[in-house]
Amino acid sequence: MAKQKKQPRPKAEAPKGFRDYFGSEVTERQEMLATIAEVYRSHGFDPLETSAVETVEALGKFLPDVDRPNAGVFAWQEEDDGKWLALRYDMTAPLARVAAQFRNDLPSPYRRYTMGPVWRNEKPGPGRFRQFYQCDADTVGSGTVAADAEICGMLSTALEAVGIPRGDYLVRVNNRKVLNGVMEVAGVLDPSDPTRFEEERGTVLRAIDKFDKFGEEGVRLLMGPGRLDESGDFTKGAGLTPEQCDIVMGFMSAKRATGTATAARLRELVGGSLIGAEGVNELEQIAELLDIQGFGSDRIEIDPSVVRGLGYYTGPVFEAELTFEILDEKGRKRQFGSVSGGGRYDDLVKRFTGQEVPATGVSIGVDRLLAALRAKGRIGASHQGPVVITVMDRDRMGEYQLMAAELRAAGIRAEVYLGNPKNFGNQLKYADKRESPVAVIQGSDEADRGVLQLKDLVLGAKLAQEASLEEWKSQPAQVEVSRADLVAETRKMLARYEVK
Repeated sequence: MAKQKKQPRPKAEAPKGFRDYFGSEVTERQEMLATIAEVYRSHGFDPLETSAVETVEALGKFLPDVDRPNAGVFAWQEEDDGKWLALRYDMTAPLARVAAQFRNDLPSPYRRYTMGPVWRNEKPGPGRFRQFYQCDADTVGSGTVAADAEICGMLSTALEAVGIPRGDYLVRVNNRKVLNGVMEVAGVLDPSDPTRFEEERGTVLRAIDKFDKFGEEGVRLLMGPGRLDESGDFTKGAGLTPEQCDIVMGFMSAKRATGTATAARLRELVGGSLIGAEGVNELEQIAELLDIQGFGSDRIEIDPSVVRGLGYYTGPVFEAELTFEILDEKGRKRQFGSVSGGGRYDDLVKRFTGQEVPATGVSIGVDRLLAALRAKGRIGASHQGPVVITVMDRDRMGEYQLMAAELRAAGIRAEVYLGNPKNFGNQLKYADKRESPVAVIQGSDEADRGVLQLKDLVLGAKLAQEASLEEWKSQPAQVEVSRADLVAETRKMLARYEVK
């Protein structure tokens, strides 16, 4: 009988496009989400948690590739009823389902925020993962642009709350209706027959969405005869004439020194288009509402060059961009870029009920925002673990646990060493790995005298590296204190490093 081949051990590695998060990374994200949530709550938004799994049917138009309805998501087919289910791709599709399912129970307008992971079955790359966090806030059931202005102001407030000061970010606002007006003037939109030129408009929208990637020349080719890339692949264009392309590109470059001047230029471009004029009016109303609240052009501005998502949104669209520079992996300076986007999408619930329900919302890319704060050194500079209570005598474990309980009751993170206490040096090595600021030491001798030793691990490491013998003696890293003063003396030692 042939010998059975031994099954190889599984590789201890995360799947491609996924990663693990440890310690300070998780804590920093939780703190950021809590800060953003407080801003949303202060504006009257309520939290909502939805299932991580939705039916593929419910995801519908929110899927990344409409030609392949199961592409882009992690999906599987149920055995009993044959239905396809998928991990949520974003937070908007679940909101659409909830708004339709509970429409008779929810207040209208319904204001909700939600935070959590989403999953996209896309090709991973540097800094591009298949699972990441989103933080959304939406108002469903309000058609007034006051709701859009509120979202923009709330986004600005949230960015400042998490540590992005004014001058380091800009919320830029545009309007799909203005572009529709421009396309009407250009002759690729017929108000009396919305289906006419639909294919051409779709091509134009995809073209201008690639402005950052291909530049003006590439976009003109995509709007006109088509574009041949370096590999020899040809992308069919929309077939617009050079004159039509000029009109659309005029929209892209309409930004002026002030919001008033920008609106005036946009009004020229939309000519007699009713939908275009409506879009310009909405931008002016948003600017006026924000200005009254103190959101000047240094925080939020009208900018027609914001084109991302114009094919998806139906009215105002906004994007938060970080304006400071960072160094990339090759040491080159580059602007950090967008960390948030949103806009108005007035056909949110229509797929489920047949009734048009106005909605507007914003999504913050939490992981990108965290990366930006780390790049600026505003978080992640240091992480401090809990106070570690060393074990000098196994028989006194109850007393050590009592010490930890007293510290915790005082709001101080603390733990008792639960490894093998035989080698005291290993306990201190463990405390170093935990990035512990303080170690508590009490052997039988100290216990008999009613004292204990507090070892400042941060100062000790610093003195060991930098200090002379005289400095080391003048700043002892280890002090003896009364057992009754454990909490007070530990708090005093932690205060040196502003640890809470």
